[in-house]
Amino acid sequence: MKHKQAEQAPVAPLKYCLYSRKSTEAEDKQALSIESQVKEMQSLAERDHLHIVEIKREAHSSKEVGQRPIYNEMLAEIKQGKFNAILTWAPDRLSRNAGDLGSIVDLMDQGKLIEIKTYGQKFTNNPNEKFLLMILGSQAKLENDNKAVNVKRGLRTRCEMGWRPGVAPTGYLNEKHVDKKCQCRVDPKRGMVIKQMYQKVADEQWSGRKVYKWLREIDFKTHRGKPLALANVYLILRNPFYYGDFEYPVDGGQWYTGRHTPIINKELFEKAQIAIKEHFIPKTESKEFAFTKLIHCGYCGSGISADEKFKKLKDGGTNRHVYYHCTKGRNVDCKNPAISESDLISELTEIMDKIDLDELGIKSKIEDEIARFNKFRSGVLGHQQEKIPVDIDTRNYAKYLLKDGTLMEKRELLSCMKSKLILREKKVSLVC
Repeated sequence: MKHKQAEQAPVAPLKYCLYSRKSTEAEDKQALSIESQVKEMQSLAERDHLHIVEIKREAHSSKEVGQRPIYNEMLAEIKQGKFNAILTWAPDRLSRNAGDLGSIVDLMDQGKLIEIKTYGQKFTNNPNEKFLLMILGSQAKLENDNKAVNVKRGLRTRCEMGWRPGVAPTGYLNEKHVDKKCQCRVDPKRGMVIKQMYQKVADEQWSGRKVYKWLREIDFKTHRGKPLALANVYLILRNPFYYGDFEYPVDGGQWYTGRHTPIINKELFEKAQIAIKEHFIPKTESKEFAFTKLIHCGYCGSGISADEKFKKLKDGGTNRHVYYHCTKGRNVDCKNPAISESDLISELTEIMDKIDLDELGIKSKIEDEIARFNKFRSGVLGHQQEKIPVDIDTRNYAKYLLKDGTLMEKRELLSCMKSKLILREKKVSLVC
């Protein structure tokens, strides 16, 4: 009796995705570039008669899981059946972290990824070959982790030597010589300006904003050709690096004495800090304004926003002033002038004399409030006479809310209006 020979399942033809990644890690700077990898792998495919369906190139680092869009796209297409094999230069091109490595092995376990071929090796859904792949991937992760430790140790050593890592602050220039890594020198064009900034604040009691305007007047620019923003001015005026000390990393709590040439001395720095605190005016906790998002610009149709400004008084107090202006959302060159909140309230008060009572949309609410108050007077206080008439002047009540109401009452009043409020040349009008 003849035994039938067991039939084997047909082997799916291999469809390769050629994946090339240019690493950004320091130790790989001497490795082949993306195009060189592609050229070498294409020669290998031609020699071994491999069917390449698509070539994918990527330059993202593989240190963190899921941060490579092209790589993620390739895995998704393997799941969809577009590819079932990967051709790449080396195992570390695919992964330097456990998460991405696990995704590759899972696809092998599911039978969706049949083979990974590199320049000198091949990995299939075989226990020994998968184990070797995981070892090589883990080795790449170990190299990454060790490199991070070594870099941190090296940076800490530089700091202990008195050299701050990173880009030198404005007023200094980084040394470009290899043997002077992390070192910097005073910028001959800008160093003196930095010193003058401190002197004007410490000795002449200039504010940071006044220094900012002065820098604009003298056309001061960084070594990259950009003017300083107001925030950068304050960062410079508060940076102890200019007298010789620095903290690294920032907010790390570890301070070092620098070996760079100081632009100012510590005494001038501390004097400037006192002056900055004296000129500093705290902002209010609330940034809500009564009439924002309720009025539109009469020139360009953009919304009306608000800003607050503070003026320091001789007695040590401060005055707060609110100004409403066009957001310039539809026209960056809109010339509609700003208006103070007091003037805006006066304009809105005049509007109350021109509109129909029903336009307010709150007449019934006012009547309910007065009826409730009359009930309170008679039921609790025992006042049977001199009730406030229900037909009270709604216009006067609306004016009262605009002048002395709470922020929410003012917003509610204007939000009830049926017509559109327009601000143009400091005048408010209604548009149906």
